[in-house]
Amino acid sequence: MKTKILFLALIITTSLSAQEIKTKLPYYELPEASKEYTAGTVAARQVDALGFRFYWASEGLTEKDLVYKPNDSVRTSFETIKHIYDLSLIVLNSTLKTSNSRGEKTELSYIELRSKTLKNLKQAADILRTSKDISQYKIIFGTNEIQYWNNINGPISDAIWHCGQLASFRRVTGNPINSKVNHFNGTIRE
Repeated sequence: MKTKILFLALIITTSLSAQEIKTKLPYYELPEASKEYTAGTVAARQVDALGFRFYWASEGLTEKDLVYKPNDSVRTSFETIKHIYDLSLIVLNSTLKTSNSRGEKTELSYIELRSKTLKNLKQAADILRTSKDISQYKIIFGTNEIQYWNNINGPISDAIWHCGQLASFRRVTGNPINSKVNHFNGTIRE
């Protein structure tokens, strides 16, 4: 009897924790678009769009999804999520005016990587949204400072590309993205 109660408590706690994580993560839907078009609001919308696509490309992946790769020369879906996380750090660090380091990498779970990636993108977008001059947000590697343009054609575009890979891979494993996702509007059909 104690085992059944403990098992039931574990299921409820896990369910509540998963629900809590789901409601606290950004990009379930796109935030409302800015009324004003500035370099900052447009750049923020690009990052928001990436966040929305990543949210849904990475939502509800199973162990089968995470280990899938079409051949030995391709990353697994889990490795792709790690790569997108690293790209999100580059975008965030540029908005924080912080150098990117190649220090020790901490091993994170799928849930942690997903959550941190979404939060990194949200923080970067929020900074960009209020900025009048995004040229100040350089990508910094050591002493090299690279102009903001490279965020657009570099980590942001690369991460969007990899979201497409995740979406494609999960179709192959039989776990397609929620069909109610409307990428054009950034909403979920009810």
